[in-house]
Amino acid sequence: MIIDCHGHYTTAPKAHDDWRAAQTAAFKAGGDVDPAYPAISDDEIRESLEANQLRLLRERGADMTIFSPRASTMAHHVGNEAVSQAWTRRCNDLIKRVVDLYPEIFIGVCQLPQSPGVSVAHSIVELERCVTELGFVGCNLNPDPSGGHWTAPPLTDRAWYPFFEKMVELDVPAMIHVSGSCNANFHATGAHYINADTTAFMQFLEGDLFRDFPTLRFIIPHGGGAVPYHWGRYRGLADMLKKPPLREHVMRNVYFDTCVYHQPGIDLLFKVIDLDNILFGSEMVGAVRGIDPETGNYFDDTKRYIDALPISDADKQKVFSGNARRVYPRLDASLRARGL
Repeated sequence: MIIDCHGHYTTAPKAHDDWRAAQTAAFKAGGDVDPAYPAISDDEIRESLEANQLRLLRERGADMTIFSPRASTMAHHVGNEAVSQAWTRRCNDLIKRVVDLYPEIFIGVCQLPQSPGVSVAHSIVELERCVTELGFVGCNLNPDPSGGHWTAPPLTDRAWYPFFEKMVELDVPAMIHVSGSCNANFHATGAHYINADTTAFMQFLEGDLFRDFPTLRFIIPHGGGAVPYHWGRYRGLADMLKKPPLREHVMRNVYFDTCVYHQPGIDLLFKVIDLDNILFGSEMVGAVRGIDPETGNYFDDTKRYIDALPISDADKQKVFSGNARRVYPRLDASLRARGL
């Protein structure tokens, strides 16, 4: 079985995005920030997926995607807390409809209603709703709700602890995932995403979060940002900061995905990072959608890169599904209930 741990609903029906535009316009005009949601038919949802994610999953040989709302449009910096709460609920409800239409292929991960300057504890209710009522298996956690200005405290700050306590209680992981950038210095997918991945890892290194939460689990996407490439730097910094070795201090709780869009990058990831800490992911249809002129294949067809690795079939199976089932125990329980 092949499970893609990193999928976003980037092809959601136009009416969904139109609602968001109406919501933000209403906020600016002082109106209702939770207007009536449009009637989106099941056929519209099917059409949005059949020609896109579903077609590509079938063509590339994957079986299931851990699916969440589009990361770049979480836009926690837009509006206020009420705007984010309403938008988040609409996005998560739409993901639930996708999962209900294709329960064998999609399983949900939720967006959170974060907002700059607002305690992340205010996101607990939505996390609990999505996990206990909608059957989702995790969440996407934005370490920078300000959209590129980094006004939130580090992830190791105690301000995050109430949310982490709920994650532990529900036994769900979080993918560290920023949203769009409103800072012109940082291109969203080319800089802001990778910056955030790297920054989160360094925050974990500097702190002692996992001493307080030994079962807390995070997925740092996009191959871990700059971390594998600079692994020696981070090992050296851990030593300078009098921290335990990274494999003990951070990597019992942190995992990277394979959203790295060329073979040398994947080769490096697997050479540097323990295989048990790597989950298959593609982020399709996502940040890089074109065909690599050097190979003739899509950049985000990441299964090809794993297939080409000189590792055993058993190790490939860990990356393709075993590690995801271990990191997302509610996913594993769902699959076991189906006899998988």
